[in-house]
Amino acid sequence: MSARSIRGMAAATLATTLAITAAACSNPGATTTGSAGDSAVVGIAYEPESLSPLLGYGKDGNSKIFDGLLAFDGDMRLKPALAVELPRVSPDGLTYTYRLRKGVKFSDGKPFSAKDVVFTYRTILDKRTNNASKTELDALKDVRAAGDDTVVFTLKYPYAPFAERTVLGIAPEHVAGKQDVNSGPFTTRPIGTGPYVLTDWSRGEKIAFKANPGYWGGAPKVKKLTMAIIKDDDVRATRLRSGDLDGAILPPNLAKGFKGDRARRTFEATTYDYRLVTLPTHNPVTGDTAVRRALDVAVDRRAMVDRILEGAGKPAYGPVPTDSEWFARGTERAHDLAAAEKILDGAGWKPGPDGIRVKDGVRAAFPLWYLSGDKLRQDHVLAYASDAKKAGIDIRTQAGTWEVIEPRMKHDAVLAGGGSPGDPDFDQYLLLKSSLGGDGFNNMGWYDNPAVDKALDAGRRTDDKAARKAAYDTVQRELVKNPGYTFLTHIDHLYVVNDAWDGMSTQVEPHDHGLASGPWWNVENWIPKSTKGTQNTKGADGTKGTNSTDGTKGTEGAEK
Repeated sequence: MSARSIRGMAAATLATTLAITAAACSNPGATTTGSAGDSAVVGIAYEPESLSPLLGYGKDGNSKIFDGLLAFDGDMRLKPALAVELPRVSPDGLTYTYRLRKGVKFSDGKPFSAKDVVFTYRTILDKRTNNASKTELDALKDVRAAGDDTVVFTLKYPYAPFAERTVLGIAPEHVAGKQDVNSGPFTTRPIGTGPYVLTDWSRGEKIAFKANPGYWGGAPKVKKLTMAIIKDDDVRATRLRSGDLDGAILPPNLAKGFKGDRARRTFEATTYDYRLVTLPTHNPVTGDTAVRRALDVAVDRRAMVDRILEGAGKPAYGPVPTDSEWFARGTERAHDLAAAEKILDGAGWKPGPDGIRVKDGVRAAFPLWYLSGDKLRQDHVLAYASDAKKAGIDIRTQAGTWEVIEPRMKHDAVLAGGGSPGDPDFDQYLLLKSSLGGDGFNNMGWYDNPAVDKALDAGRRTDDKAARKAAYDTVQRELVKNPGYTFLTHIDHLYVVNDAWDGMSTQVEPHDHGLASGPWWNVENWIPKSTKGTQNTKGADGTKGTNSTDGTKGTEGAEK
């Protein structure tokens, strides 16, 4: 599980969510919809613990409050942001030089310069900074300013995806540098150079933004953006249907309820987002390699995709999706109950009187936790437990909040999620590196495989693509031999959004539950539609909108 995937998921309880919903009509900041087109309220599933890029917020881009040196466009290609061009890279791959955009100001009116970039990266690498993803910058040896408008990064070794790590937001030294990086007010009341300014963060309820009128890229047409934090899928769908939300991320079974709604559009985004079951090394059952291998083939991934995701996804055999160029062909595992039983028999796990297997007095049983209110996780858990039971393994499913689950992760299994587009280092290192076992939500299962550790280090310490492919192939093949996690599915994200703007689109998405992805990844480029007739207006991102806001020609179905 990557740190970005879950560390920021301090969600409210279901009771709190329902209470918020009941009170929503009296809260204009949370309920005013974008009927005029200049405001939008969207429903997301989780909220971060912090809004500081120094602690990991927005490290993959789209933070709204901040800009990185670079950004990803709609096709996930790098483009300049606070830098005026892509970096100049030395022939040995050890020096990256960025020229910075002039005239940029933070939202408090203070100028942005190279010293803010240096401050941001040096602070993240400081051992006192609680940034769980700092190992992604392990290659960085030094960063220095060469005048006010040039920054030079020096690496310890060639790190192929380094430029992709420079999409993280830049923090102002004059604010964040004068307070405690881990607990100061900047963590909840940040200041950045981005297209939006934070106006309110009510934990468990909403994160509200207003357009930054002095944004260097031009003031956004959508003047107010509110992210309503609604953990429960059913509640999110209900609030969307009632008009309380302009858009929301929904599981497939709830998104299909809006099919044919001509006032709304449904977007389907391909993702790197996976669901897996952690198999803790320190549990006597899940730590047994034979049990892990048996579960890996006992699970029916295709049935999960067809029945739970209704086709909106694909089977997962590791963190790398099967359609990625980095996927190791031949590591697919077919559903084979007979093979699972044979593995368990051969390892001495024999069926007991009740059909549950036993070895050396230990019953093949363990708890499996999932996040309450998340229907997709619940459905995955129930299907997984059912498949395991057929092989003679008893899984006790339990729901809870992350506050309840996290202390149990060393010994109890968890239905978790993760996924980050781009380089294979991003997910695999944080998920599988043995030294990160027990480091928060990194390596949640305490996976420990020397061959994997060696391959992970090899993959990130060269920029030779063939050598890197060989290294990550090794990782994936080792996961067949000793799967410390049962990977289940890669999930396409579904969003239902009011058809009130041109310029909406989606990217290939990480595991973030709509926080920075979804059709609102580029909300600063949305253009409100006319209240009359049909337009064919070209949006700021080059896409064409052809639907009217009166619902007469709403788009049905999915759009990638």
